[in-house]
Amino acid sequence: MFTTRPELAGTFGMVASTHWLASAAGMATLEAGGNAFDAAVAAGLTLQVVEPHLNGPGGEVPILFARSPRAAAGAGVPVVLSGQGVAPAGATIDAFGDLGLDLVPGTGLLAATVPGALGAWLTLLRDHGTLPLGAVLRFAIEYAEHGHPVHPRVAATVASVSEHFRTHWPTSAATWLAPDGAPPTAGRLFRNPVLASTYRRLLDAARGPSREAQIDAALAAWYTGFVAEAIDEFSRSPVMDDSGRAHRGFLTGEDLASWAPRYEPPVTLDWQGWTLAKAGPWSQGPALLQALAMLDGHPAAGAGAGYASGTADADLVHASVEAVKLAMADREAWYGDTAEVPVDDLLSTSYTEQRRALISDRASTELRPGSPGGRPPRLPEFVTAGGRASAGPVAGVGEPTVDTRGTTRGDTCHVDVVDRWGNLVSATPSGGWLQSSPVIPSLGFALGTRAQMFWLEPGLPNSLQPGKRPRTTLTPSLALRGGVPTLAFGTPGGDQQEQWQLCFWLAHVLGGLDLQAAIDAPTWHTTAFPSSFFPREMTPDEVVVESRIGDETIDELRRRGHSVTASGPWSLGRLSAVSVDPETGVLRAGANPRGMQGYAVGR
Repeated sequence: MFTTRPELAGTFGMVASTHWLASAAGMATLEAGGNAFDAAVAAGLTLQVVEPHLNGPGGEVPILFARSPRAAAGAGVPVVLSGQGVAPAGATIDAFGDLGLDLVPGTGLLAATVPGALGAWLTLLRDHGTLPLGAVLRFAIEYAEHGHPVHPRVAATVASVSEHFRTHWPTSAATWLAPDGAPPTAGRLFRNPVLASTYRRLLDAARGPSREAQIDAALAAWYTGFVAEAIDEFSRSPVMDDSGRAHRGFLTGEDLASWAPRYEPPVTLDWQGWTLAKAGPWSQGPALLQALAMLDGHPAAGAGAGYASGTADADLVHASVEAVKLAMADREAWYGDTAEVPVDDLLSTSYTEQRRALISDRASTELRPGSPGGRPPRLPEFVTAGGRASAGPVAGVGEPTVDTRGTTRGDTCHVDVVDRWGNLVSATPSGGWLQSSPVIPSLGFALGTRAQMFWLEPGLPNSLQPGKRPRTTLTPSLALRGGVPTLAFGTPGGDQQEQWQLCFWLAHVLGGLDLQAAIDAPTWHTTAFPSSFFPREMTPDEVVVESRIGDETIDELRRRGHSVTASGPWSLGRLSAVSVDPETGVLRAGANPRGMQGYAVGR
């Protein structure tokens, strides 16, 4: 079977990410004696510089990892490190109501949560890495200080918002535009000396008697020192946002000082000899598990599942789309950063059977949340009433994903690492995009806008509340085979992340395709549920497919009632994956060819 690249195989280490420079930084860190955790941090920090339209230091990152089963106590058990920041103390539903807003704007300062990415990366380094901060931060410093060749998508993103920068966000214009107002030129070196200075100041602050103490000192500089002070000051000045008005932010230095990343157990599902681990319902991670549980035992998900030709058949695409619709309806009704989410009931055999029975031969156009444990569901009134956002002229690009047809408007990143000891890391950094919030002039980066995912209606699992995490779309994956950590994978893509990962999982596990072939296989997704991003739109009957899936499959989906949008042949998903064979020690990796940006490296 043809693949765009070979599936890599070796025994030393593998790094796969959404940008070749980040993958190379991670591999260089392995070659320097670091482990998978050191390499993941090096790659993640590099992504902040080379994919600034997709993530940044002001954003967030969930990290899912497992230490080698050959390591010390607690090894072989998947763990989530949540680098998702929380809503500021001043960000209340009443405060937004006083501003006349029915949704949190997708751009500007109102949607900022505590920047969690740096805290999570450094915490992972401190607790599980082996190298000092300077050894993993040096790549990001070098590319920010001396420049990196600008990817065409970075240049296009800056160009798309350049007029907004010049008119409303002068600090962003000063950072991203030339003195004559021109955006960066693709392929030319671009430097961000202010960001490089921020990283260097962080290194200067990393003083202490041990590696761990030095990293703690750097964390303190970020969350209680010069970074927190600059964020506090900048948030006090109003800036234009999606509402068409200028607002100051809620985020303060006290919000940063009171936050820290947290370790948590994942939610897991046993599936045909595998165990798939995801972050909890403060993310959309359990939705993939729900969809898979519904497909387990469904006739369309039998062995092979039509992958003999390298793509799924219409039966599997239809069943998976209908399962996703049901899982995402439950996401809207039940998921959030609250202890009341009935996760066990949502994944129970009896509930799954009820939901599976709703999958018919015809496409559903209804949003149908279930009643786990007999509790009635409650959807946001904005959704049930068919609400539309009261927004002024679009002020930038607040959505960190691709549009329904695969066109990039901004996005997210991903990185997977496995080392020779069998340590596995999967992380999906995002937020702090250059196009959604103005640059803080003394720091060289923008704040995130993840709070746009909250609802401004009381009493919902995902209602806005100070100190609460928004229900994020960021969702790395880690799988065990026979109880041993074996596979790490993920993709950017907002609401499509679980769906494109489902395509990969079905191709790899059901279809038997290797990592690269499963990544290359045609993908699909539906938009038949409310978007997590401002202005929260949905298209009840739409299915978007890569045209390579074939006219016969597309025609059959339409016959079943789907409104099919045939996207470009290589347009949906940016998956990467790494794996380890516990018996032989052979490591493997694959990365996405779409967008001509992601790469896997290893030996």
